[in-house]
Amino acid sequence: MPKIIDISVPLSPQLPVWTGEAPVSIEHKMSINNGDDANVTFLKMGSHTGTHIDAPLHFVKDGKTTEEIPLEKLIGPCVVLDCRGLKKISAADLDKLNIPPGTEKLLFKTDNSKRWNQPKHEFYLDYCALTADAAQWVVDHGIHLVAIDYLSIQLYYDPIDTHVILLSNEVVIIENIDLRNVGAGAYRLICLPLKIEGVEGTLARAVLEK
Repeated sequence: MPKIIDISVPLSPQLPVWTGEAPVSIEHKMSINNGDDANVTFLKMGSHTGTHIDAPLHFVKDGKTTEEIPLEKLIGPCVVLDCRGLKKISAADLDKLNIPPGTEKLLFKTDNSKRWNQPKHEFYLDYCALTADAAQWVVDHGIHLVAIDYLSIQLYYDPIDTHVILLSNEVVIIENIDLRNVGAGAYRLICLPLKIEGVEGTLARAVLEK
């Protein structure tokens, strides 16, 4: 059997969330230990919590929703890029990374990944992400999926251009993956988002096959 590497982050009330968003709520409504017949848990969280995907509707009026994204875009060969040491990822950086021709899915391993050594940490604002010209580079090179190892593909203090460029061109975005135990190179990605109607983002379980 192929080796499976889970690159999803665990959901917990202490998981970092975007500024202004409520933390994950995990409420045990029924408990066998308390005399109930079954254990039942209620979950409450935003659709961009933990490992999740962004659909075009997130930043594009009347854009496609998450359930309209073809699963073929979320399953298949991918390349993990080692971008550690970079504060941000620009088009010039992508030109230097020797990305194989024909690559359609890119996963960015940055210094963000070490933050997952302590999954229950405060949201770190100065994370590494893509600049707008890097987003345009992705579009120009026919890449249809990008993934980043922290809360956003876009720098915290940047305008929304990175998201808009990617999503208006129907590039799927996966955010909040954990690449600590993943080296650079070729893998097979399997990312299965929850099938929720009419939303711009949804939680997902993402794994790599080596």
